[in-house]
Amino acid sequence: MIKKIVVLFSGEGSNLQNLITSLPCNINIVAAITNKPDAGGIQKANRANIPVYVLEHTGFDAREAFDDALVSMIQDIEHDLVVLAGFMRILTPHFTKNIKSINLHPSLLPLFKGAKAIERSFESEEKKGGISVHWVSEELDGGTIILQKSFLKNSDETLDNFKKKIQSLEYELLPLAIEKILLE
Repeated sequence: MIKKIVVLFSGEGSNLQNLITSLPCNINIVAAITNKPDAGGIQKANRANIPVYVLEHTGFDAREAFDDALVSMIQDIEHDLVVLAGFMRILTPHFTKNIKSINLHPSLLPLFKGAKAIERSFESEEKKGGISVHWVSEELDGGTIILQKSFLKNSDETLDNFKKKIQSLEYELLPLAIEKILLE
Protein backbone atom coordinates (compact mmCIF):
# COMPACT_ATOMS: atom_id res chain seq x y z
CA MET A 1 0.00 0.00 0.00
CA ILE A 2 1.36 3.41 -1.00
CA LYS A 3 1.60 6.06 1.73
CA LYS A 4 1.37 9.72 0.76
CA ILE A 5 3.11 12.72 2.28
CA VAL A 6 2.97 16.46 1.77
CA VAL A 7 6.22 18.36 2.40
CA LEU A 8 6.25 21.99 3.58
CA PHE A 9 9.41 24.05 3.07
CA SER A 10 10.55 27.68 2.92
CA GLY A 11 14.07 27.61 1.51
CA GLU A 12 16.45 25.69 -0.71
CA GLY A 13 14.65 22.40 -0.19
CA SER A 14 17.72 20.30 0.58
CA ASN A 15 15.69 18.06 2.91
CA LEU A 16 12.95 17.85 0.27
CA GLN A 17 15.57 16.71 -2.26
CA ASN A 18 16.89 14.16 0.22
CA LEU A 19 13.37 12.77 0.72
CA ILE A 20 12.85 12.59 -3.06
CA THR A 21 15.93 10.41 -3.43
CA SER A 22 15.86 8.40 -0.20
CA LEU A 23 12.26 7.46 0.65
CA PRO A 24 11.24 3.91 -0.23
CA CYS A 25 9.00 3.45 -3.28
CA ASN A 26 5.93 2.81 -1.09
CA ILE A 27 6.06 6.38 0.30
CA ASN A 28 5.28 9.08 -2.27
CA ILE A 29 5.57 12.84 -1.96
CA VAL A 30 2.25 13.88 -3.48
CA ALA A 31 2.69 17.65 -3.04
CA ALA A 32 5.10 20.27 -1.80
CA ILE A 33 3.96 23.57 -0.33
CA THR A 34 6.07 26.67 0.27
CA ASN A 35 5.37 30.12 1.66
CA LYS A 36 8.14 31.70 -0.46
CA PRO A 37 7.66 32.20 -4.21
CA ASP A 38 11.43 32.25 -4.77
CA ALA A 39 12.26 29.18 -2.64
CA GLY A 40 14.92 26.99 -4.22
CA GLY A 41 12.97 23.87 -3.31
CA ILE A 42 10.40 24.71 -5.99
CA GLN A 43 12.87 23.72 -8.71
CA LYS A 44 13.75 20.50 -6.89
CA ALA A 45 10.09 19.51 -6.67
CA ASN A 46 9.48 20.47 -10.30
CA ARG A 47 12.39 18.28 -11.44
CA ALA A 48 10.83 15.36 -9.57
CA ASN A 49 7.36 16.07 -11.05
CA ILE A 50 5.93 16.84 -7.62
CA PRO A 51 3.09 19.38 -7.67
CA VAL A 52 4.19 22.57 -5.90
CA TYR A 53 1.85 25.09 -4.31
CA VAL A 54 2.96 28.55 -3.24
CA LEU A 55 0.99 30.18 -0.45
CA GLU A 56 2.67 33.46 0.49
CA HIS A 57 2.20 34.29 4.15
CA THR A 58 2.74 37.97 3.35
CA GLY A 59 -0.62 38.01 1.58
CA PHE A 60 -2.50 37.54 4.84
CA ASP A 61 -3.33 40.04 7.57
CA ALA A 62 -2.97 37.52 10.38
CA ARG A 63 -1.15 34.29 11.13
CA GLU A 64 -4.50 32.56 11.70
CA ALA A 65 -5.76 33.54 8.23
CA PHE A 66 -2.63 32.09 6.62
CA ASP A 67 -2.97 28.88 8.63
CA ASP A 68 -6.65 28.62 7.67
CA ALA A 69 -5.73 28.79 3.97
CA LEU A 70 -2.86 26.34 4.49
CA VAL A 71 -5.10 23.83 6.29
CA SER A 72 -7.69 24.07 3.49
CA MET A 73 -4.99 23.53 0.87
CA ILE A 74 -3.59 20.47 2.66
CA GLN A 75 -7.04 18.99 3.30
CA ASP A 76 -7.71 19.10 -0.45
CA ILE A 77 -4.73 16.78 -1.02
CA GLU A 78 -5.07 13.09 -0.23
CA HIS A 79 -2.26 12.35 2.24
CA ASP A 80 -1.23 10.31 5.27
CA LEU A 81 1.26 12.71 6.84
CA VAL A 82 2.55 16.27 6.51
CA VAL A 83 6.30 16.80 6.91
CA LEU A 84 7.72 20.20 7.85
CA ALA A 85 11.24 20.26 6.40
CA GLY A 86 12.57 23.76 6.86
CA PHE A 87 9.13 25.40 6.91
CA MET A 88 9.91 28.65 8.69
CA ARG A 89 6.51 29.57 10.11
CA ILE A 90 5.16 29.36 13.64
CA LEU A 91 1.86 27.56 13.28
CA THR A 92 -1.34 28.36 15.16
CA PRO A 93 -3.59 25.90 17.00
CA HIS A 94 -5.88 25.88 13.94
CA PHE A 95 -3.10 24.11 12.03
CA THR A 96 -1.86 21.92 14.87
CA LYS A 97 -5.35 20.63 15.74
CA ASN A 98 -6.31 19.84 12.13
CA ILE A 99 -3.16 18.55 10.45
CA LYS A 100 -1.18 15.45 11.50
CA SER A 101 2.40 16.59 10.98
CA ILE A 102 6.01 16.17 12.01
CA ASN A 103 8.83 18.69 12.11
CA LEU A 104 12.58 18.46 11.64
CA HIS A 105 14.45 20.66 14.15
CA PRO A 106 18.24 21.21 14.17
CA SER A 107 18.86 20.80 17.90
CA LEU A 108 18.45 18.25 20.64
CA LEU A 109 15.06 19.33 21.90
CA PRO A 110 14.01 20.60 24.35
CA LEU A 111 17.19 22.68 23.95
CA PHE A 112 17.24 25.62 21.53
CA LYS A 113 13.62 25.78 20.43
CA GLY A 114 12.69 28.25 17.70
CA ALA A 115 14.86 30.16 15.27
CA LYS A 116 18.67 30.16 15.01
CA ALA A 117 18.84 26.77 16.77
CA ILE A 118 22.03 25.73 14.97
CA GLU A 119 23.89 28.88 15.90
CA ARG A 120 22.66 28.83 19.50
CA SER A 121 23.59 25.16 19.86
CA PHE A 122 27.03 25.75 18.34
CA GLU A 123 27.74 28.70 20.66
CA SER A 124 26.46 26.93 23.78
CA GLU A 125 28.48 25.11 26.42
CA GLU A 126 26.64 21.88 25.56
CA LYS A 127 29.02 19.02 24.74
CA LYS A 128 26.74 17.63 22.04
CA GLY A 129 24.90 18.93 19.01
CA GLY A 130 22.18 17.10 17.14
CA ILE A 131 18.74 17.05 15.64
CA SER A 132 15.19 16.07 16.56
CA VAL A 133 12.18 14.91 14.61
CA HIS A 134 9.01 15.55 16.59
CA TRP A 135 5.25 15.73 16.27
CA VAL A 136 3.98 19.25 15.67
CA SER A 137 1.95 20.55 18.61
CA GLU A 138 0.63 23.87 19.83
CA GLU A 139 3.88 24.47 21.73
CA LEU A 140 6.70 25.67 19.46
CA ASP A 141 9.08 22.74 18.98
CA GLY A 142 7.40 21.10 21.96
CA GLY A 143 5.70 18.04 20.49
CA THR A 144 6.56 14.45 21.35
CA ILE A 145 9.97 13.47 20.02
CA ILE A 146 9.95 10.68 17.44
CA LEU A 147 13.71 10.36 16.85
CA GLN A 148 16.85 12.21 17.95
CA LYS A 149 20.50 11.79 17.12
CA SER A 150 23.55 13.59 18.47
CA PHE A 151 27.26 14.01 17.94
CA LEU A 152 30.07 15.23 20.18
CA LYS A 153 31.18 18.78 19.54
CA ASN A 154 34.86 19.36 18.84
CA SER A 155 36.68 22.18 20.60
CA ASP A 156 38.14 23.40 17.28
CA GLU A 157 34.91 23.05 15.30
CA THR A 158 33.77 25.79 12.94
CA LEU A 159 30.14 26.81 12.53
CA ASP A 160 30.28 25.65 8.90
CA ASN A 161 31.49 22.18 9.92
CA PHE A 162 28.87 22.05 12.70
CA LYS A 163 26.12 22.89 10.16
CA LYS A 164 27.34 20.09 7.86
CA LYS A 165 27.10 17.59 10.70
CA ILE A 166 23.57 18.78 11.48
CA GLN A 167 22.55 18.47 7.82
CA SER A 168 24.02 14.98 7.56
CA LEU A 169 21.94 13.88 10.56
CA GLU A 170 18.84 15.52 9.09
CA TYR A 171 19.30 13.54 5.87
CA GLU A 172 19.62 10.34 7.87
CA LEU A 173 16.87 10.78 10.45
CA LEU A 174 13.97 12.45 8.63
CA PRO A 175 13.37 9.56 6.18
CA LEU A 176 13.71 7.07 9.06
CA ALA A 177 11.11 8.93 11.11
CA ILE A 178 8.68 9.00 8.17
CA GLU A 179 9.16 5.27 7.60
CA LYS A 180 8.72 4.57 11.32
CA ILE A 181 5.42 6.45 11.38
CA LEU A 182 3.96 5.20 8.11
CA LEU A 183 5.33 1.68 7.72
CA GLU A 184 5.59 0.22 11.21
